[in-house]
Amino acid sequence: MAAEWEGKSRGTVLGYKIFIFFIKSLGIRASYFLLYFVILYFCLFSWKNTKAIYYYLNQRLGYSHLKSFFGIYKSYYSFGQTLIDKTAIGSGLRDKFTYEFDGIENIKNLLANGEGGILISAHVGNFEIAEFFFEDIDTHSQINLVTTDAEHEHIKEYLESVTSKSKIKFILVREDLSHIFEINVALGKGELVCFTGDRYFVGQKTLEETLLDEKAEFPAGPFLLGSRLKVPVLFVYVMKETAKHYHLFARKAKVKNRDAQGLLKEYTKSVEWILGKYPLQWFNYFDFWKRKENT
Repeated sequence: MAAEWEGKSRGTVLGYKIFIFFIKSLGIRASYFLLYFVILYFCLFSWKNTKAIYYYLNQRLGYSHLKSFFGIYKSYYSFGQTLIDKTAIGSGLRDKFTYEFDGIENIKNLLANGEGGILISAHVGNFEIAEFFFEDIDTHSQINLVTTDAEHEHIKEYLESVTSKSKIKFILVREDLSHIFEINVALGKGELVCFTGDRYFVGQKTLEETLLDEKAEFPAGPFLLGSRLKVPVLFVYVMKETAKHYHLFARKAKVKNRDAQGLLKEYTKSVEWILGKYPLQWFNYFDFWKRKENT
């Protein structure tokens, strides 16, 4: 089983071209139908990822063996749908979907007050389309998404050629740590900075906390910043509810000064809450809990 996240997604330009052809020529539902065949490949030949999601379903959620096996297929299918949806929305088909905002006033208040703030999400649901939610309320480009530029370059270039360019600002994580300066500048301007709090690179500082009754490691950065900079912190998720309906959740976090561990604990409780509502939208397809092969 993969020991850690490898920092990049899988796929080829041809694969993306096929799905975009289906989306634009035959519609979103036809693309969903194509997924049934693609997922069979991943179930059979992407064994490390499959073992990781089986462990999550069987050991962390307590699903039976049979329910876990069916859950693997459903999980891959849900993930594939979110990728299709992201491409469709970015390609100008946003009006094909409906959106529900739950707690959005928390984000609006931060923008209105101009005091800055930190948003922390996870690789659950379809957080990658959060930028399209944010564009509705961020009229002055005050939201920054901290991300890795880990997508294969040729795939990235192709997607940029066929999808609309986001108005949201991006801060790329770099080895020279210059992104930390950019984050501080953005917060100093009273802007919002958004992280995902559930993945880290080898060599990064981490904190340990319990998630679903098992210890796991998390990137320390978002929680250190959130507990030290004296700015509000929100937990934000974008979850798929039906074929073409998304639900954004924004919840206030309780933050004690310089208590990064306490903030992380709040975060893991929040992730458990959202997984309780959407258990098949956990999309960390690697050995998140770092289990041994023989356990």
